Amino acid sequence: MSTSPPPAAILDAGLRALDLDAAVPAVTRARLLAYLDFLAEWNRHTNLTAVREPAAMVTRHLLDSLVLLPHLAGTRLADLGSGAGLPGIPLALARPDLEVTLVDSNGKKARFLRAAVAELGLRAAVAQTRVEALAGNFDTLTARAFTSLANMLRWGGHLLRPDSVWLAQKGRYPADELAALPAGYAARTLPLAVPGLDAQRHLVIIRKRGTGNRSAA
Repeated sequence: MSTSPPPAAILDAGLRALDLDAAVPAVTRARLLAYLDFLAEWNRHTNLTAVREPAAMVTRHLLDSLVLLPHLAGTRLADLGSGAGLPGIPLALARPDLEVTLVDSNGKKARFLRAAVAELGLRAAVAQTRVEALAGNFDTLTARAFTSLANMLRWGGHLLRPDSVWLAQKGRYPADELAALPAGYAARTLPLAVPGLDAQRHLVIIRKRGTGNRSAA
């Protein structure tokens, strides 16, 4: 009977495939896996993620977050609808220079985020608030499986500056959502190849650029 490789081996192979081998040293990889252990411990009594198998957690939580590393702008990041800390916590671990704000209005998720920040010694803050009420000056906004692009921009568009970027992770190519993108924003979409994940992933990169071209594949 075949067995899955250990999580550390899956992480190592995935980082090589993403050309992030040099960017994520061994000490950081250990901390990433420690985060998964901490998440799994909390998940036994607090439903934070439906993904519970260790190998799948590496693929769907770590690699699916770290794939954003080449697209980050600046050093101030807000992860909107952070939930279990995705993608914000893996990014904070991989980029210790980042000032990360993990945003979630749900009380149990915010409690987990605060505990994870303390456990991992992260340079991160937790904002238990709705996105509409969030204030701050951010270089990058991230959102994974949060809501439609139109809703994201209606609730959080005030956080996007002309020189900042919003990285929205989607599954299939979001043609309908791109067609409904509000005026005043420009978006381009890139396919993402997440090692070990047999599912479509796309990254929508949104900027505040007036009322020009709304979307580009």
